[in-house]
Amino acid sequence: MPIQAASDTRPSGAVVALQAAASAGVSVCFANPGTTEMPLVGALDQVPAVRAVLGLFEGVCTGAADGYGRMLGRPAATLLHLGPGLANGLANLHNARRARTPILNIVGDHASWHLKYDAPLTSDIESLARPMSGWYRAVVGAEQLQQDMVDGVRASMSTPGQVATLVVPVDFQQLPAPQQVRRADQAVPAPAFSEARVTAVRQMLTSHAKVVFLLGDRALSERGHMAAGRIAAATGARLYSETFPARTERGGGLPDIDRLPYFPEAAISVLKDALVVLAGAIAPIAYFGYEGLPSELAPPDSLTTLALPGEAADQALERLAELLDAPTLPAGAACVEYTVPDGVLTPQAIGRLLSNALPAGAIVSVEGGTCGYPFVTASSQAAHHTILTNTGGAIGQGLPVALGAAVACPERRVFALQSDGSAQYTIQSLWTMARERLPVVMLITSNRRYGILQTELGRSGIEPGPQAQRLTLLDDPPFDWLALAQGYGVPALRAQTVEDLRFALAKALDHTTGPILIEMRLA
Repeated sequence: MPIQAASDTRPSGAVVALQAAASAGVSVCFANPGTTEMPLVGALDQVPAVRAVLGLFEGVCTGAADGYGRMLGRPAATLLHLGPGLANGLANLHNARRARTPILNIVGDHASWHLKYDAPLTSDIESLARPMSGWYRAVVGAEQLQQDMVDGVRASMSTPGQVATLVVPVDFQQLPAPQQVRRADQAVPAPAFSEARVTAVRQMLTSHAKVVFLLGDRALSERGHMAAGRIAAATGARLYSETFPARTERGGGLPDIDRLPYFPEAAISVLKDALVVLAGAIAPIAYFGYEGLPSELAPPDSLTTLALPGEAADQALERLAELLDAPTLPAGAACVEYTVPDGVLTPQAIGRLLSNALPAGAIVSVEGGTCGYPFVTASSQAAHHTILTNTGGAIGQGLPVALGAAVACPERRVFALQSDGSAQYTIQSLWTMARERLPVVMLITSNRRYGILQTELGRSGIEPGPQAQRLTLLDDPPFDWLALAQGYGVPALRAQTVEDLRFALAKALDHTTGPILIEMRLA
């Protein structure tokens, strides 16, 4: 077992590693550490450039890093404890992988000389990390830590963005480490597009009566929206975003670009007999396989690519609009405030009330279909805002993503539109929001059931009996959202009518010293 000489005044590997991460652009670490990460925890006091944010569950940390990276385009770090801690965070790393989010995922490990004893927490970290990581490395010595950390940050930002996992044994964190003169940082190349693909798409547009553009990644930026709107005006093409985009701009007079329908029958109908132009999106695939329905929502020979994810899809759209001599769109229309009659809450009423309430520049993390779809439909008429959705389908993303977005963009108001069942997966997010004084408005759709499971039972032709039905219900006992929020230090309101929710949203917007939760009870 190596021992650090008392006279060695060099900084520890942990300090050198964090300094390297900070110099490479990492300024936040979402952490749920354990014994093997204590040197890194202690080093955070010596590297104040990295802000430490504690999550009570690893899935909160990985989801928050996802929300942070989506908003800023650069990685936050996570700090997780060994294989079991990593395993607790894998679901939201899966979502981050699907969103192509840059994340520096730091995992501690046993001392290198202790691993051979197969201690209770020893596990195959690499096998756990590899499926969710585009880049993986285990540190083999303290002298490598500085470069390994920089390489991890760079890897996370490689096109189109990915999870980079670095495993750091505790002895290498403790040992003194050299502060090497690093090679000059290589700038991340600016995204580009293929002129040849743009020209090819331009030629193909003239020979197809029906054209659908499927937009993702940078095509859903404000710039991409406006260019796509010009193309649609010039050609009559229909515009759709991916069903669950990592990030899309919305409202403020931007073209109203709908999401590709979730259920395959509707999506197949939209894309049938069309030339499907992929701009920052991948080929559309059904979320699940259903007998008698194709997995590919559009035939492969109907697809053509304008720009790949990670490429400058917005610029490619602008170039195509230029080649088409597409008209300039008129200035954005004023926001429309919906008239919502008083009475019981419905998903449509909730979507419209939230659309009315959004301040300019808001960020909305959407998880849950009950009110998510009605809100996205309504929000085309709202003030300009950003929407983040559940890219990978692993439940428990919405609250942590909102948390990370609020850390990334403290000048913008963040909302989490969340269903009651999925909120329970990462309910610990409330405590971190309260601790960090993040003014997130959480809107919990409370219908006391797993609505998507009931829908899927019906799609499968299953008439649920008592046991199957019970597995879809959350009403015995029902969640006490006000008590749950209070237990985490978050004030909460309950809305059962349109009047209630209108009042609660006004109160929430006035509450700027921390998070607030609104339970929206549906009949």
